[in-house]
Amino acid sequence: MAERPLVWAIDEAHEHLYLFPRECPRILLWRTAHTTPSDANAWFKGSDAAVLAYVEDAWFERLGAATVHRYEFEADGFEDLNDVGMWVSRTAVRPTGLAPMSDLPGKLRERGVELRVVESLLPLRGSWETTLHASGIRLRNARGWGEPGWPHSRPR
Repeated sequence: MAERPLVWAIDEAHEHLYLFPRECPRILLWRTAHTTPSDANAWFKGSDAAVLAYVEDAWFERLGAATVHRYEFEADGFEDLNDVGMWVSRTAVRPTGLAPMSDLPGKLRERGVELRVVESLLPLRGSWETTLHASGIRLRNARGWGEPGWPHSRPR
């Protein structure tokens, strides 16, 4: 049986996860209630940012030039997936608003996200073994990452 299409949405508290060109590989880290001082110090290294966002240098120019479109929806009809702010609707919905967003590095800063540009995301594989929350998106597009998989799964 074929599954019906879903309308995916992200809550405002987690929209920083998607302030990137669609295919841009990225890893975002943030502290949780279970984060140890050792992990916080090791990864944030004195940064007062709420979130660290890592992108490869090959994507930085595209990030600066990109425009993403933020659709707004009424909450009615959406189910909370209890996974970093993701919601779905199993029926068609009409947006109540649409806002193009450019200067994505600036938008990230406004949301307390520190952007870190690195040559490769591979050295960040160990972030999933810490007490921080680690989200990896579009990692199949990262240099040398490996075979595609669910983008939020632990790296192999």
